Amino acid sequence: MLQACLNGARATDSHPALPVTPRQLAADAAALVALGVTHFHLHPRDVVGLEVLAGPEVATAVAVVRAAAPHAELGVTTAAWIQPDPVRRAELLRGWAGLAAGRPDVASVNVHEDGWLDAAHALRDAGVGIELGVFHEDAAHALRRAGVPDGTTRILAEVRPGGTTADAEALLRLLEPLGPPILLHGEDDSAWPVLDHAARLELDTRIGLEDTLLNPDGDRTRDNAQLVGYAQRAIRANAVR
Repeated sequence: MLQACLNGARATDSHPALPVTPRQLAADAAALVALGVTHFHLHPRDVVGLEVLAGPEVATAVAVVRAAAPHAELGVTTAAWIQPDPVRRAELLRGWAGLAAGRPDVASVNVHEDGWLDAAHALRDAGVGIELGVFHEDAAHALRRAGVPDGTTRILAEVRPGGTTADAEALLRLLEPLGPPILLHGEDDSAWPVLDHAARLELDTRIGLEDTLLNPDGDRTRDNAQLVGYAQRAIRANAVR
């Protein structure tokens, strides 16, 4: 599975093709559905471009993208930098239960953040699947101690900028025994090497302007569709080796 991560926390002026509004996210999703993508990760924004967890803005973004990609899995973030108070964050997530067509299918929870387990429980209560973001070995050990929460769809093993495939392997050794499917990906300079590594291992992976602004050759990418095209070719090339 190749997930498209459309925008992330990047500044609105970081790339001219970065989708920010619901309509922009939906346009990108529609273009990527035509390329065969069926899994999306979004960071909903408010009218001034700031990331949000509040129900109305999340519901609007998800519902508009769902109209453009009705058969795709739609995921969003629950990052603590958006709402640092873990109690308030869990309250907001639990409120997603009533979002109807605007309720995301899954949401990512970063295991290294304060209140991550409460956030996961709130998503479960809201009927939203959980993607557990694991950025480093300390977080992997914390997850092993706590156990995988009910409602977990997959584990996102992320190699941070500057990381290597050796870092990916260290994460995988800790995470694979836990059971859920693993989506392995990198960020910025680790994005393409880790995507190639995930493809060789036949693991789920992801690409998009959240993870990198550059094509594999180092040139600035045109948009999410170009990134996905390169990723699909890399996955196919690894599949025939």
